[in-house]
Amino acid sequence: MIETLAFPIEKIKQSRISEIDFSNLQFGKVMSDHMLIAHYADGKWSQPHIAPYGPIDLMPAISALHYGQAIFEGMKAYRMDNNEVAIFRPEANFERFNLSAERMCMPTVPHDIFMGGLLELIKLDQAWAPTGAGDSLYIRPFMFATDAFVGIRPSENYTFIIFTCPVNAYYASPVKVKIETYYTRASNGGTGFAKCAGNYAGALLPTKKANEEGYQQLLWTDGASHSYLEESGTMNIMLVKDGKLITPVAGDSVLKGITRDSIIHLAHTLNIEVEERDIPVTELIEGLNSGNITEAFGAGTAAVVAPIITIGFNGTDYHLPDPSTWTLAPKFKALLSDIRTGITPDTFGWMVKV
Repeated sequence: MIETLAFPIEKIKQSRISEIDFSNLQFGKVMSDHMLIAHYADGKWSQPHIAPYGPIDLMPAISALHYGQAIFEGMKAYRMDNNEVAIFRPEANFERFNLSAERMCMPTVPHDIFMGGLLELIKLDQAWAPTGAGDSLYIRPFMFATDAFVGIRPSENYTFIIFTCPVNAYYASPVKVKIETYYTRASNGGTGFAKCAGNYAGALLPTKKANEEGYQQLLWTDGASHSYLEESGTMNIMLVKDGKLITPVAGDSVLKGITRDSIIHLAHTLNIEVEERDIPVTELIEGLNSGNITEAFGAGTAAVVAPIITIGFNGTDYHLPDPSTWTLAPKFKALLSDIRTGITPDTFGWMVKV
């Protein structure tokens, strides 16, 4: 049961929705009308409120800008077959958000503020949930430190915000990735399992270098030896080898993706063997050369299920079979889509209607 809140709502004077071309949305560029805001001070959370989406006042000395105390989540709501709007697995995002908060020495957000506020926000802006196949309403909860103090210590004040934006598919076609063997995204004991802003900032330069070589994403390897697969930028990595679904173990340096977890649940339901284990880079290359690895795809909130068609390693490109011949990745993508849109019964209890 999700607690509902009564709190101030300031509605936008004139919605911008009529100005939006929903068939041509750049991911993350178009924001919906409203946002939820709550502040933490003196050891407690304030009453949240909803306001029109817009600028916020910040002091130049806030510690988030100088020392990186900032976390976020990525979630989606979907327009269902009966025209209702429902959020996909929000409780899992709530739990992971607070794990990130604890790792970054930030206060956890109470359930009623996060979940109750989220439902009120989506209810208010549900008209922004697009109707096209593969489209969704992307949801961005985030929190950052707001102490106006230049000193290295945990902040005593924080701001929590949720805003939303309608989006089309993140990847319109299969992607090319490059195995990264120099730069490191995360390491044991670090913050790789948390969705903190610094993880993504540190990945920008190596990703830019890969983009210049013609790859859309990196396939990160472990920080100690660069010998084992970890994750791929915006998504977890999954492989199909000899009919089995294999994926790196989620841990200190690999984000426990909610889409990843959902696919594993679906695989068990379909009696597909799943192996969560360390995957050596050598095993991937050997499997691509021998043909034992028949599918490779990314799984994430933004990407959903993104086929990987080419994997670059040490100057050589290794190509997967044509995705039209694949069996498992398309099955997972279709099942997730059908559950999210209400075509298939949600036996897992994943969808929360607004």
